[in-house]
Amino acid sequence: MNSPAIDQDKLNTFIQRAVIDLSAGYGGVMVSIGGKLGLYKALAGAGPLSARELSTRTRCAERYVREWLNSQAASGYLTYHAVSDTYELSPEHALVLADENSPLYVPHAWNTPASMWLDEGKTLEAFRTGKGVAWGDHSGRLFCGVAAFYRNAYRAALVPEWLPALDGVVERLNDGIEVADVGCGHGHSSVLIAEAFPKSRVHGFDVHAPSIETARGIAAEAGLRERVRFDVAGASGYPGQYGLICFFDCLHDLGDPLAAASHALEHLAPGGSVMLVEPFAADRLEDNLSPVASMYYAASTAICCAHAISEGGSLVLGAQAGEARLAEVFRKAGFTSFQRVAQTPFNLVFQARR
Repeated sequence: MNSPAIDQDKLNTFIQRAVIDLSAGYGGVMVSIGGKLGLYKALAGAGPLSARELSTRTRCAERYVREWLNSQAASGYLTYHAVSDTYELSPEHALVLADENSPLYVPHAWNTPASMWLDEGKTLEAFRTGKGVAWGDHSGRLFCGVAAFYRNAYRAALVPEWLPALDGVVERLNDGIEVADVGCGHGHSSVLIAEAFPKSRVHGFDVHAPSIETARGIAAEAGLRERVRFDVAGASGYPGQYGLICFFDCLHDLGDPLAAASHALEHLAPGGSVMLVEPFAADRLEDNLSPVASMYYAASTAICCAHAISEGGSLVLGAQAGEARLAEVFRKAGFTSFQRVAQTPFNLVFQARR
């Protein structure tokens, strides 16, 4: 058999792409280190700093700091001033690297790919056997990474943008209703709703007991113990009647999303709504080939689909389900209204009603 002809330009272009991706993996470790050691925070707003000045401000060893600074300059994260041998973090980059309250902050999010590497053996076994990997069987860095990835984005958009996009929901929240946050994880979304609407009570449910314990601590620290309650329960097993039932980036993780949607319909109070937030995705793969989709497909392979399969996997949606498949789930569950009400480069937001 003749070997296929190699287009050298295409080969060189792809090699460059592969090296860029590999470099990003290395760089993620540097970003995580910079966040945890406060290196970016010390650089933010400080103007040009030398390696010695930064090491003094952060109480870190100068030789390590210089090499880290060089890695950041090489990646374009910092500006290097050769004449003064100093490094500078721009205000724009500080929003992404130094401000932990910014919706664009990314250092904590690197915990998620770190967990994927730590759990690689489990993923390999899942590929070979077809078995699942439950959420709780992953490295603890996954839970922190996912919570951090979504926390600031929700803080920026949930109350000021997404909830007002739902027909009639803000008015009911202001009057006071019961809210269910299904698959609440560390409970950041639950706390945001409780803070914004003091007359409403929020009930967070998740199958992962350690996350529920963390959520209780976060609610207590926010002074919301009386208005937010967290319990261990699955998406098809929580009790109560609710004026709003929320699924924040979790429906696609479930082994039986149809059962979850049906359970939500049964537990909606009269006039209630379901708020569904899912990763942004087009309906067709050919319209869904992008850096964001690449990230989501990778996470879906090792985390989302793996958990859904661990729960029986009657319908494994994956993190790139798209609007049409999600709408079909809610139609089959008995909902008569399913509408997209908002979107971002990372999320789609829907409202479902009886």
